[in-house]
Order: sequence, then structure tokens, then C-alpha cells
Amino acid sequence: MSSIADQAAQKPLITQLDHGEQTLAFYAWPQPPQNPRAAVLLLHGLGEHMGRYGHVASALQAAGYVVFGYDHHGHGLSSGVKGSLPENNQLVDDLHFVIAHVRSQVTGPLVLMGHSMGGLIAARAVAQSLPHIDALVMSSPALGAQTNVIQKFLLATLPKLFPHLRVDNGVKTTWVARDAQVVRAYVEDPLVHRQISAGLAAWILKEGAQTVGQASAWTMPTLLLYAGQDQLVLPQASAEFARLAP
Repeated sequence: MSSIADQAAQKPLITQLDHGEQTLAFYAWPQPPQNPRAAVLLLHGLGEHMGRYGHVASALQAAGYVVFGYDHHGHGLSSGVKGSLPENNQLVDDLHFVIAHVRSQVTGPLVLMGHSMGGLIAARAVAQSLPHIDALVMSSPALGAQTNVIQKFLLATLPKLFPHLRVDNGVKTTWVARDAQVVRAYVEDPLVHRQISAGLAAWILKEGAQTVGQASAWTMPTLLLYAGQDQLVLPQASAEFARLAP
């Protein structure tokens, strides 16, 4: 696996895409391989940004893929209040927009590769019959979350009354990785934030459960990767998706 120093060496070209009244930071990694096997569009997780995925882009390029990514609304270098969800389908609509942009630049197969919340966003887009996608990779997707009784009660009430109320996302930094260097880089990253709105939290739980519920009708070629002892997302939800999917 690449080191943090390798990540820093990967400097993508970042442009701002105008999408309605917002802008999305779009990443294109340099030196794409000749005659690429496919294009890969990366989707990051909650509270982070695409700049943390330089090592992933490097590994994919070495394997013969051209790589793109972007920061979600309210994340990284994109516009929007940190951790917010202005509209229920905001994140999926943004993905549609970015895919159209990628398709204007490349031909051939296109793979979505999403981690955590990014995996859920990609799955929801696929479930909505997203066009121009050939395969999906979900890495520890947020198909379920660890919630206690109080959190379940709050998520059943707050989104209806105060959907834009933001709180700390509750992520313990020790859950991010077992590598202390990776955890330290996460903590010291100025673009990482800890905010999540009631509306976004409710969307993740609802759409995650809906994705698992649709697994038996799944037709998209999909690679699912998840950790059995993950503390950030519910691994049992991924296991259930795998059990139900064709």
C-alpha cells in the first residue's frame, strides 16, 4: 500500500464545475495510461475530500485506469455548508452531473468506485438506473449505521423539525484506520470536517436500508468490499446485501 508521502506526490488537476448555484471541485489525475482499460470515478466518504485519495488514484493508474473524482456538496473544496443536504436528492443529482462531465472527456467503460457514504451515493444512483455506467465498486458502503436508542429517536424526529441542524458526526478518529500515521493525517487535514445535518443523517439511514432492500433485483456488475469489524458503518448491512444480490 502507498504511504502518506506517496499520496502527497499525487497532485491532481482541480477545476471548479458550475452546477446550478453551486460549484463542485473536480479532480483529474495527471499522466493517464495509454489505451486505458476504463475510466474510474471516485466518490469519497463523509466529512473528508477527494484529496485524500491520491494513493488510490496512483494504484488504479498503475493498473491501467484513468482516474477522476470530486468533492461532494459541503465537502472539501466544493461549495455548500459543511455536512449539509439542501435537497433530498442533492448528492445523487451531483453525481449525475459529474458523470456527464466525465463522459464529455472520455469514451469506453466507466466504473463508479465509492467509499463509505460515497459507496451509498453511487449505489443510489445505480438503483435509479443511472445511464453510462458499466460497473460499480463499493468500499465499506454506508448501507447501515451503528445507532443507539437515543440516536434512533432523534433521527426519527429532528429531520422533520430541523433538517438543517448540524451536529458533530460522532466519528472517533481511531475508527478511521489502524495505521497511526493515517489517523494523524486525517486529524491534521484542514479540509476534513466533523459536521453532519439531521437531514443528511436521515438520508443515509433511509437510502442505505432501501439499497439493501433492492439487492435481490440488482443487475449492475458490482464488487463489494467491506471490513467485518468496521465501526464507521454497519458491516452486517453489506453482508445482507451480498446475501440477497444475484
